[in-house]
Amino acid sequence: MIRQDAARNAINFVLFQAGWLTCTLFPGIAAVGAATAIVAIHLVLVSWKPKREIQFILLGTVLGSLLDGLWFKLGVLVQPGTAPLWIPVWLVGLWAVFMTTLAHSLAWMGHNRWLPFVLAPVAGPFAYWSATQIGPIRFEDQTFSLVALAVGWGLLFPALMQLKHRYFREITPP
Repeated sequence: MIRQDAARNAINFVLFQAGWLTCTLFPGIAAVGAATAIVAIHLVLVSWKPKREIQFILLGTVLGSLLDGLWFKLGVLVQPGTAPLWIPVWLVGLWAVFMTTLAHSLAWMGHNRWLPFVLAPVAGPFAYWSATQIGPIRFEDQTFSLVALAVGWGLLFPALMQLKHRYFREITPP
């Protein structure tokens, strides 16, 4: 494990960016493999408490996947081609990679109670909109989709930060 906070956060940020790009450029089973590798590298190099953090990553991945599944069922998100059973596997991998950031490169957002409520409704939908520009998902109605995603991220992201703070506090380095 890397001991310097700045280096751990920088590696976490780079790993997340690499994971996001890989999952959106190569959706499918390759994305799942890449996401798994990125989470494993994160747990070895960055994680302060890997056994506890993997529990948090899994919990957040399930919650995020449930929300994305709702978006697919409601038509907020659409996968070109065949419809997924719940959500495309690359999005599950992307949720796992994203969850690695909450105790590290995005931990600063949890220091202000109001910040997750302000930034998440913008940053979350922007990430999905960016994915529509690459192509693995699309919006049927862009305005409706962006508003729904903003509401969802405005609720889920602060809830994930609260879960981390309340039940997984030890995964954030002192």
